Amino acid sequence: MENDTLTAVEGIRVGHAALPGVLSGCTVILPVGGATAGVDVRGGAPATCGTDTLNPLNLVHKVHGIFFAGGSTYGMGVAEGVKRYLRERSVGFESGYGPIPIVGGAMIFDLNLNRSDRFPDADLGYECCMSATSQPVPQGSVGAGIGASVGKIHGLERAMKGGVGSSCVEGASGLKVAALMVVNAFGNIVDPAGHRTIAGCREDPGSLQLVDADLEMRRLTRLRGFPDGRHTIIGAVATNVKLTKRELTKVAQMAHDGLARTVIPAHTLYDGDTIFALSHGTIEGVEVTIVGALAAQAVADAVLKAARAAESLGGLPAHRNLPKP
Repeated sequence: MENDTLTAVEGIRVGHAALPGVLSGCTVILPVGGATAGVDVRGGAPATCGTDTLNPLNLVHKVHGIFFAGGSTYGMGVAEGVKRYLRERSVGFESGYGPIPIVGGAMIFDLNLNRSDRFPDADLGYECCMSATSQPVPQGSVGAGIGASVGKIHGLERAMKGGVGSSCVEGASGLKVAALMVVNAFGNIVDPAGHRTIAGCREDPGSLQLVDADLEMRRLTRLRGFPDGRHTIIGAVATNVKLTKRELTKVAQMAHDGLARTVIPAHTLYDGDTIFALSHGTIEGVEVTIVGALAAQAVADAVLKAARAAESLGGLPAHRNLPKP
């Protein structure tokens, strides 16, 4: 089977897990032996873990696991399950007193669809790691994206389902840059080819007709109907090019261009948009700007794939439910 997802980068494994009967879950990325990493946070309402560690000025330059979870900050417990899994396998930063797993991650707000008071926790994080494989990444309403939604310009009642998407872009001399995105955006999801909205805010709760987000932003002076921080697109890009933490920080910054191309509006005060960048390979001599440009392409593709693969859940329709153009 052809693999055009994040696991097309050799040595990257991905796993999903979800709470039974609950619209929330988690997703983990496990680079074999760890990966040099950077991160860039652009949204105004982030829920993150371990991002300060990846500041280029700081000591540690490798991560051993990245997780994404629902539950907003309640999903932070997933990190402990990932660390437990890695510690049992003696994977981590060598401290002189045993390996310490370095784990980063981010959470989405899915409490609007998950009202069960059950959230992704350490046990689910551990289960997620146990399920991780190098097979093509399952996409849509899975893992951290099972409770994701998009198009909340007028609140959840007019929104649609989001989810997980993954894509891989290949360049010259065996270069690969891949992305995995959990799409839970405030804005609409727009295919740049023809500027066609494929998921987002609907004209009314019973409609499958979508509003134009650009025109809606011109019409409004205030956004009402929801508190801050109910949104976010989080994800990671990975490459088989050998890069430093400083260079990967730039790749993560450039990768956000993929959101600007496909999410309208993106990087709002209400989103926690965060992208990690991982280097897991040995290819040298590729300029960082080329990797960043391909990362933006991979992110854009992954966002579109997430919207197209999503299923109708929690009373929200999905792209597949829209009338054919």
